[in-house]
Amino acid sequence: MCDLEFGGGKDKGPSMGTRCHGFWYERLVQPCLVEMLGSALFIFIGCLSVIENGPETGLLQPALAHGLALGLVIATLGNISGGHFNPAVSLAAVLVGGLHLTLLLPYCISQLCGGLIGAALAKAVSPEERFWNASGAAFVTVQEPGQVAGAVVAELVLTTLLVLAVCMGAINEKTQGPLAPFSIGLAVTVDILAGGAVSGACMNPARAFGPAVMAGHWTFHWIYWLGPLLASLLVGALVRFFIGDGKIRLILTGR
Repeated sequence: MCDLEFGGGKDKGPSMGTRCHGFWYERLVQPCLVEMLGSALFIFIGCLSVIENGPETGLLQPALAHGLALGLVIATLGNISGGHFNPAVSLAAVLVGGLHLTLLLPYCISQLCGGLIGAALAKAVSPEERFWNASGAAFVTVQEPGQVAGAVVAELVLTTLLVLAVCMGAINEKTQGPLAPFSIGLAVTVDILAGGAVSGACMNPARAFGPAVMAGHWTFHWIYWLGPLLASLLVGALVRFFIGDGKIRLILTGR
């Protein structure tokens, strides 16, 4: 990594400083910028689809908007950063060997900042009364303590499907393919259609964080961290021990 090369003093190309700066930019700075940009775009579209959703469309409008937006940003930006745009996905990627541990915190911070930007932009372009009356928002779905257990389980199961689509479709070599962005976006659409009325179907701490900051609403916010992060641990264990290919699996590798 940026080792000095001693030769006859001839200029063999870009300076060592330039190569080192380029290396660090492409390995650290650029992926984090892309994670922030992609998260901002995805969460802006997602929040706006909820704010502007009408009762006649139900969950269909936010489900399609979230799924299509995520698939699009993954297809567009995924080759730079991996296309996570979700701290739960980044944690699972670390657990299955798809992301270096040192990038986990920078990725998560970038995603949370992107969520904040996306939610702020959605609030800025929306009429105030529609923003505060968004009936599909996650933080108005869970209203009572009796709903908490179901919401946590729903977030865990829904996020498991999403993270499994990422790990098996984009990281695991045996099952990865060019349709991964479509599959991941479709997982989000299916999850929202199935679980939106139970928990809000965030499946993404960054997706919950930005709107919570903009609305100043933190009641039961922890649900949208606990459920998705538990799902990351579950998928990490499944892939590492049972369903990953020989390069990822830790047991019965056949080597």
